[in-house]
Amino acid sequence: MATSTAAAAAACGSEPSAPEAPPNILLVVPDQLRPDWTSLNPAIGVRTPHLEALAARGVNFVSGYCASPLCAPSRACLAGGREYDRCGVPDNSLNYPLDQTTYYTLLRQAGYHVMGCGKFDLHKPEPSWGVEGQHLLSEWGFSAGIDSAGKWDAIRWGMDDPCDPYTAHLHATGRAEAHLDDFGKRREIGTFAATFPTPLPEESYCDNWIAAQGVRLLREAPRDQPWHLAVNFAGPHEPVDITTSMDSLYRDVDFPQPFKNTEFTPKKHVEIRRNYAAMIENIDEWMGRLLAEVEARGELENTLVVFTSDHGEMLGDHDLWMKRLPHQASVGVPLVVAGPGVQSGVGTAALASVMDLAATFLDYAGLATPPEMDSRSLRPVLEGKSGDHREFLLSGLDPWRCVTDGRLKLVRGYPGGKAQSGPAYPESDSAAPPLLFDVLEDPFENRNLADSAPNDVKRLTAELHRLIGVA
Repeated sequence: MATSTAAAAAACGSEPSAPEAPPNILLVVPDQLRPDWTSLNPAIGVRTPHLEALAARGVNFVSGYCASPLCAPSRACLAGGREYDRCGVPDNSLNYPLDQTTYYTLLRQAGYHVMGCGKFDLHKPEPSWGVEGQHLLSEWGFSAGIDSAGKWDAIRWGMDDPCDPYTAHLHATGRAEAHLDDFGKRREIGTFAATFPTPLPEESYCDNWIAAQGVRLLREAPRDQPWHLAVNFAGPHEPVDITTSMDSLYRDVDFPQPFKNTEFTPKKHVEIRRNYAAMIENIDEWMGRLLAEVEARGELENTLVVFTSDHGEMLGDHDLWMKRLPHQASVGVPLVVAGPGVQSGVGTAALASVMDLAATFLDYAGLATPPEMDSRSLRPVLEGKSGDHREFLLSGLDPWRCVTDGRLKLVRGYPGGKAQSGPAYPESDSAAPPLLFDVLEDPFENRNLADSAPNDVKRLTAELHRLIGVA
């Protein structure tokens, strides 16, 4: 694969060149998928053949990042095309501001049939999906869809009475109590350590149920207008629950141990990673089915297909789990794009944020990026007109921020260790020393170079402050 390096940033808000026929858009978003756990990294051993095929006919961004490594902020940054400090959702406790434009709304206004299913997480603190999953869909800009709770939100709000379409399905099939008991056991044992299969049958497993809604939406989509479909999976988010059939997928695979982890035995770490891999392979299989539906409609050649994630997963590295952290496994994401006019079989090191998909989709729809958005279209890189995208890329979550130039990554406001709350950056920076890592030579971020490279700390700090508007 050809590789480009990240350099000068593309101009934001430039006028797009519209295709003769605006393409359809299929966006596949797993929840909590770290960037190195697909078969695009053969060293791990995960099988994602449909993602491999997508990369073979498209562009693989090997330096993909999320704007914030937490569900609601990350998805708000994508919806609004805004950096974390301007997305209006600093954590999971606030709803997406309804007076803030979404790219979904702009696509709908331009004539797209805008669809979505799974966990949108744009009203994270409120259990207000409704059993039909229609609450706020229109306000966000969707023409059709079905919004459902995430794994733990379903347990928290929907086990006594249905709170969303998925829990309504569990109650209607008499499976809610078994699911509640299963998650109770996992919470007692530990949501990663509990690696036994779920009692749910295949059709009631959350990711399978979500994907089935995506297939249905595709089959019902009109054929006389372009469409957009976002399929928001619940996995591979913890707990690492898998179905009985998924349990056999990696039974004999010996995955590498996490970096510097002493929490579990080597055997248990492998069990956890087998389940994580099985959830990823299951999502990949469903992406293949979704693409088959697009092909059956005769629309594959005019459909822009994107596979990414809202954020990563530490998976035990440094004795850390889940997200919220500035480590590469947490802020990094896979990002693969294929479709009309997109180069085939290209790997690029151009810095790209999931937030940039907003401007990218607007560009392919023939729309300009609104000036209030920070998103930048990836189209020049996708079509081979530029090898560069962003010179510096930002990610953050109170109380820390990080900025990278593609090789060096500076972290400010993070005292190290597990995720911590506290005053927002830059106030938090006074209590935390700067962290500087060479993410190409030291991907596990084991060596802090800040003391030995003060000029790089100063340079990247200045860029960080510029990006977030700190004088």
